[in-house]
Amino acid sequence: MTDKIFWSFLLAGTLLFSGCDSASDSSSSHQAEPDGPGAPPRAPKETVSDISLVLKPAQLDWVGQKIFQNECAGQFQCLVHWNDGEAFPSLGVGHFIWYPEGVNERFVESFPALIEYMKQRQLNIPLWLRELEPFDAPWPDKQSFEAVNNSVRIAELREFLAGTQGIQAEFIFRRAKSSLAQIVESVPENRQEQVQADLEALSRTPGGTYALMDYVNFKGEGLSDAERYNGEGWGLRQVLLAMEPDPESTTLERFRKAAAKVLTRRADNADDPIEKNRWLKGWLKRLETYTEPDDDVSSAE
Repeated sequence: MTDKIFWSFLLAGTLLFSGCDSASDSSSSHQAEPDGPGAPPRAPKETVSDISLVLKPAQLDWVGQKIFQNECAGQFQCLVHWNDGEAFPSLGVGHFIWYPEGVNERFVESFPALIEYMKQRQLNIPLWLRELEPFDAPWPDKQSFEAVNNSVRIAELREFLAGTQGIQAEFIFRRAKSSLAQIVESVPENRQEQVQADLEALSRTPGGTYALMDYVNFKGEGLSDAERYNGEGWGLRQVLLAMEPDPESTTLERFRKAAAKVLTRRADNADDPIEKNRWLKGWLKRLETYTEPDDDVSSAE
């Protein structure tokens, strides 16, 4: 299936559902916390049900390419990679994380969820990957991974991920879209109206939609209590709450400034100096890509 045909398909689905180390550390899938032990998640309020992400095929193509560039600098080798300073590999265009056996960090891993989604879409997943039980990364540490980095299995995995970039972008798209109502519902009531207004403004443009999709994939929704340094998170929820009124700036510019503030705070709060000394520069550079596309992409049918 060509990219153009895929994006046309994805657009129809949308209406129905209406660098490596220096660029980022890996982000993962998050879920809203329940009110207490055993309590079911709260249902999103109807006031936020109208927020949607809808892009034209050319715009979706542009977003997918931007995320691949952000996470992998467009490099084939980076589709299966192990960042310095991390206890897990990062895979695919979204650098979805995959924990080895016994590793349980603050981030909720996202690669298993991607593979489950691919199974639902009946993709031809490599047999060794499909049969892996338990579904843990088969390399216990970076040294073990690098020892087999040129093996047949990893080459096959890279080829598979290179050939399914569109499905991975769809997975990122659905994750971002499904989180918006949860995020608005999670903020204090006196901030919900403004947060919803900002989300609606961002979702109306391809640049704003790209920023939402990329940031959720990059640093998460901000709903997990585990993802905190000194009690402060760094996900989309925290960025929206950090946005300040500025009549001279667009909503996307305000989002970009708030994201820079939140990520700088995370690096300052981190115990590991690698976040401030190495990763922060790449994170801030990534935020500079949160702009509107050129006129050809914006107006494409």
